Amino acid sequence: MITSPGNERIKSLVHIRQRAKARKDADVFLSEGIKMFLEAPEERIREVFLSESFSCPDKAVEDAVTEKLGRLSCETVSGNVFSKISDTCSPQGILCVMKSYHYSFSDLLRREYPLLLALEDIRDPGNLGTMIRTGEGAGIDGVILSGETVDIYNPKTIRATMGSIYRVPFYQTQNLQQTIADLQRHGIRVFAAHLDGETAYDACDYTGGCAFLIGNEAGGLKEETAATADCLMRIPMAGAVESLNAGIAAAVLMYEAARQRRNGK
Repeated sequence: MITSPGNERIKSLVHIRQRAKARKDADVFLSEGIKMFLEAPEERIREVFLSESFSCPDKAVEDAVTEKLGRLSCETVSGNVFSKISDTCSPQGILCVMKSYHYSFSDLLRREYPLLLALEDIRDPGNLGTMIRTGEGAGIDGVILSGETVDIYNPKTIRATMGSIYRVPFYQTQNLQQTIADLQRHGIRVFAAHLDGETAYDACDYTGGCAFLIGNEAGGLKEETAATADCLMRIPMAGAVESLNAGIAAAVLMYEAARQRRNGK
């Protein structure tokens, strides 16, 4: 059992938890909690750290965890040490070191009519994780991230995905406007959620290949990015509300596309 927070492996984990550069250099990310452990693809798990006080909520879950742990490399640590590597206030006592994913642009275009989410400079890690989770629920094929979007491997992002990080492809671009042009060359229409949009979101046709362009929580889309879209559309607001949270807006749009595709518009 590792009992010292000064242990070199533990110090390395703390750096990985705290710093995007450390995660990038090590090519790993941390995934914490029972659900995240059970859903994690075994071939991508490098190590598992278990608190000495770890326990499961019921027998069925305990059996599933025990069975999976039996096939993996596991290190037990003291409660004090686990609290150092954990990113939560109430740790569940299990944490995985996962091999990072590396997707290409073409990985997002595997279906004939892809449904994509393109995000510009999203800064809140929980917001990003929630959008990825919601996107999986709506059936999207992938997420495009601008270079200034928060690190997708931020522990708060990982936690907010609730496991979707393992299944939803994502591609980070350093030139979002060029990537939008690349999408359009592949016949994918780009719809930008914008306060100046003249078309209501539910009046558009999303049954073909399409991508929803969502901007920064505070400032929205950059003007030059919005100008690249095929259509500026809006979500009508009642009362004195000007706009929705970026994550909520993305959910409304993705589920409208899912509805149209399910019902043939």
